[in-house]
Amino acid sequence: MAVNATPESIDTLSLAEHGPVIPVIVIQRLEDAVPMAQALVDGGVRVLEITLRTPVALQCMAAIARAVPQAIVGAGTVRGVADAQAARDAGCRFAVSPGYLSAVGLACREIGLPLLPGVATASEVMQANADGYQFLKFFPAAAAGGIAMLKALAGPFPDVVFCPTGGISAQTAPQYLALANVKVCGGSWLTPQDAVDAKDWARITQLARETAQLVG
Repeated sequence: MAVNATPESIDTLSLAEHGPVIPVIVIQRLEDAVPMAQALVDGGVRVLEITLRTPVALQCMAAIARAVPQAIVGAGTVRGVADAQAARDAGCRFAVSPGYLSAVGLACREIGLPLLPGVATASEVMQANADGYQFLKFFPAAAAGGIAMLKALAGPFPDVVFCPTGGISAQTAPQYLALANVKVCGGSWLTPQDAVDAKDWARITQLARETAQLVG
């Protein structure tokens, strides 16, 4: 499974430099991985979060890391130490977790895999901060209070910035991106399942182009 024993590391905050949205991708078929990734890259979206939600996810990450060098491949839904190591072995350059565990944060540091940890409450923000994480995924964004919650968190945590993910659309993303403590959003609308099933890669490229132009 290993593609590269030491894939180039990247600071998670620098992911925001590549565009306003990180696509959250669920891939059901290995054959779709490379053309989907290429379609996104062709549309100007290079940072790809491939979630560990399907049996072929790790194979997809490895295939994309090999075949689409312009893509910055990350693993989403990292829930434990084994997930982090598997993602690293597959050639991922960063990891994203739905919540935060110190064990995962420490393991990612030890193996050189930058982590974007998930939080939903002030207590979770404090725990992640205590372990040295200042750039956090706010998840599930819409269900956990959305824009109002992010504004509330800005008061006690002026030094923390977020990537809200969950329930965000192309229409609502600019409202999140307008917040001072939001650097980038996560979204699943860039790879609609019907387009993937139809292998309509041109549509995905167009969605990527539109998304790359979003501003808050």
